[in-house]
Order: sequence, then structure tokens, then C-alpha cells
Amino acid sequence: MKNTIFATKMKVYRGLDNVPRFNNPVITIGSFDGLHLGHQQIFQKLRDIATDISGETVVVTFDPHPRQIIYPRDKTLQLITSLDEKIALLHNFDIDNLVIVPFSIEFSQISADEYIEKFLVEKFAPHTIVIGYDHKFGLNRVGDINYLRWFEKKGYFKVEEISKHEIDAITISSTKIRNALSNKEITKANKLLGYPFNMIGKVIVGQKIGKTLGYPTANILIESNHKLIPPYGIYAVNIFVKNIKYQGMLYIGDRPSMINLNDRTIEVNIFKFDEEIYGETVKIEMVRYIRDDIKFSDLEQLKEQLAIDKKNSLLALSDQLSDSKISGS
Repeated sequence: MKNTIFATKMKVYRGLDNVPRFNNPVITIGSFDGLHLGHQQIFQKLRDIATDISGETVVVTFDPHPRQIIYPRDKTLQLITSLDEKIALLHNFDIDNLVIVPFSIEFSQISADEYIEKFLVEKFAPHTIVIGYDHKFGLNRVGDINYLRWFEKKGYFKVEEISKHEIDAITISSTKIRNALSNKEITKANKLLGYPFNMIGKVIVGQKIGKTLGYPTANILIESNHKLIPPYGIYAVNIFVKNIKYQGMLYIGDRPSMINLNDRTIEVNIFKFDEEIYGETVKIEMVRYIRDDIKFSDLEQLKEQLAIDKKNSLLALSDQLSDSKISGS
């Protein structure tokens, strides 16, 4: 079964220098970490308004995440989606344009008036801005929804406010997703996201120990330092290699059964697959948690457990397929 990681319809603009004049742009602005069901409701509102006015939808996001710049010493930031993952997911939500704005100290220091006149109006000329009731912007976060309303009255653009109820739901969902992933509740996290939690990474050379056990693995390098990685253990996964979907089981852990190998590794055993894929970028969709990472007395015992893990992973993936057919997806 073929499944493309990156579609082609949505246009992606990195930086503001090459942003064109959009046709009746309906824009929303934010970090949109996770692109979960709450965010998807916002995107639906964008599409509805754009359809009514024959306009274009524009999602504006920031890279790096503002917290990385404003609080550089804060090492606790964990993102559900890296930038590459965010781009890949947005292709699925029927968005016309994505603009990635480089976030910097200088950008954080512009006044609320400059934010509206030099950033929003000059760069995007929006027909409508879809924004939350508590959205803050500009130096010292002086700008808010009322500030935008004042510019709306002057005829700069229209403002579509996202209600308090919707904003609260979005905040709660992001927190619940991170908590669910941290507690290995993959099914719950996927339900809140509206799609399987995934990781995009590059296949690198590993120790090749899995191959000696009869379960060769592809070692995955996640290049985003702030990407949320679920706890140690075995997980049932789907993996996309060269745009083709395979089933597999993922290991995250520090290999306690191996002598002198105690660094964290992320590696996947891809079922019914034997190609060399070093250097390939792959996407891993996490379906279900299988078991904890534990230490075995010898490699033979580990090999026996891997056979059980594979069986349990196939059952979990079979359940997912059955659920998809029932839901019609």
C-alpha cells in the first residue's frame, strides 16, 4: 500500500521575503504544536470563510518555537510535532499556504502597532484574521483581540474570534496529549490528535545486533532536540519508507541486556522488509504500546521475547486496521 508522506498542493514559504500577494487571504497565526483536533477545527473555520469569499487559507507559524528564543535556558520544552512533521501534517488539512516566520529576539521586540501594520498588513494584507480571544502580540504582549478590533474598525481587515470555550479545549488537548504520550497511552493520544502520533527521522548505521538475533532494525535519528519521545519500551508501529507503508515494532531504550551499550536508541524492526535504507528519511506512526524495556539474562531469552513482541504488534496493527474499516477511514 503506497502512502505519500509529503503531498504537493500546499505551498510552503520559509521566511517573509518571498511571500506573494495572496487572494483574499484568511489567516491564522500560532505555534500549532500537535495539529490536533482543536487546531483542525480552526483550519476548518479558515476553509469555510475562504470558500465564502473565494479566498486563500494561510497558516502562519514560527520557527524556532518562541519559547526557545525567549527562554533559551529552559530545557523542558517538548514538542509533539517538529517543524518537518508539522509541514507534512498540514498537507493533509487542505490548507493553501503555510508561512514559516523566523522567530527572533528582534521580532519579539516589535510593538503591537508594528506587528499589525508592518507584519500582518504589509506582509499578508489579510481579508480576515482568525484568532483566539486571548491572543497576545507585540512588545510586552500589549496587543490583544481588542487591539485587532480597533484596526478592524479602521478597515484594515476583518477579525473572526475563536471563543473562550474553543481555546480552553485546545489548551487542554495539548496537555492531555503530552501526558498521554508520557504515560505510554498511545491510543488515547492518537484519539486526541485525530491521527497517529508520528516521528520523522533519518536511518543511520547502528550496532547491527538485531540482525544477529533475526530481527534486523533500522536505527532512527530524530534531529529535533525538542521532539517529544515517548518512554522506553516496545511499540507497534506503521513505518513509511520511500512513500510505502509497512508494519513493524519500534524499540526505544538504552539496551539494558547489552554490555557497554547504555545510550538511548530508537530502532524499528520492519516486517517483511530487507532493503538497505541508510540515509533515508522515514516516518513512524505509533499505534500501540506493547511492553516496557526490560533486562534479559541472555540474548536467547531476548530473542524469545522478540518473537512474542512481534506477535503482539501484529495483533495491535490488525486491530487498528479493523477499527479503520469500521469507521470508514
